[in-house]
Amino acid sequence: MPTHRHIHLRRGLAALAMLAFTASVASAADKTLTVYTYESFISEWGPGPKVKEAFEKTCDCTVDFVGVADGVALLTRLKLEGTGTKADLVLGLDTNLVAEAKQTGLFEPHGIDVSAVKVPGGFSDDVFVPYDYGHFAVIYDTETMKTPPQSLKDLVEGDAKDKIVIEDPRTSTPGLGLLLWVKSVYGDEADEAWAKLKGRVLTVTPGWSEAYGLFTKGEAPMVLSYTTSPAYHMVAENTERYQAAAFSEGHYIQIEVAGLVKGAPQKELARQFLSFMVTPGFQDTIPTNNWMMPAAATSEPLPEAFGKLVSPEKTFLMTPEEVATHRKAWIDEWLAAMTLN
Repeated sequence: MPTHRHIHLRRGLAALAMLAFTASVASAADKTLTVYTYESFISEWGPGPKVKEAFEKTCDCTVDFVGVADGVALLTRLKLEGTGTKADLVLGLDTNLVAEAKQTGLFEPHGIDVSAVKVPGGFSDDVFVPYDYGHFAVIYDTETMKTPPQSLKDLVEGDAKDKIVIEDPRTSTPGLGLLLWVKSVYGDEADEAWAKLKGRVLTVTPGWSEAYGLFTKGEAPMVLSYTTSPAYHMVAENTERYQAAAFSEGHYIQIEVAGLVKGAPQKELARQFLSFMVTPGFQDTIPTNNWMMPAAATSEPLPEAFGKLVSPEKTFLMTPEEVATHRKAWIDEWLAAMTLN
């Protein structure tokens, strides 16, 4: 039979264990990594939930994802918050925005090993870490559109009854991508191209999620998305109904990146997350959750559907500096042509 002393000792040990557990929980709670990203990344079917679970197993921390509509909106929010931002990391800008993001003075070099990263054109940067990429494409519904456009010229000059949903370049990285794609092909005549295309545009949405939702609901037979989008329908829905139109001029590429905020309260944790991003633990979530191409090795080969996708013969990508210099003027040109201002 235990003595009173033993009982007190056990109670004391239990209390100490409870204190240690509480301290450890508090420590994890205190270590919250705040990551600004776009809404589709953290949706229930996006990579966010899996990434959060995988990283939290390694970090003794909590990952708090904060979502905004789309990639350009991320940069806008950061500019508004300035040095008062709560973000440790920003995930979801792309190469078209990195020069402008650096100009804010809100980011600092990541200082991590990115030798595992392999993206078309070999983009590398000491501040921003690529985590996926994909070519923009017009996705069409084969059940309602038998003859898709074969080129950007076809899209611009095609029958106005066949509508497309596009995203706003002021808030959305796909919207900005289309703007730069049109500029890459049409140059000084881009405003005329937009004026012609306007009649085919059903609506302009703030971000990708709204645009793709309207498309899959049958509101329009075309949407601006990615060459990888049909893989989602093939893998998750077992259908080849939605396909990407291959454009003869070539396709504009998007390389998505993440960056470390200079004033990050959890700077080392943020660096740890950036290092994690280029490992299979993160990259495995990209192909079948973000439906993009991984920027580093995955633990398994990509699903068979990825071998059936449009593979552009020519890739367009402007330098970040060129985009930063001209983005405002080109958006103004787009607004004037589309009469949205």
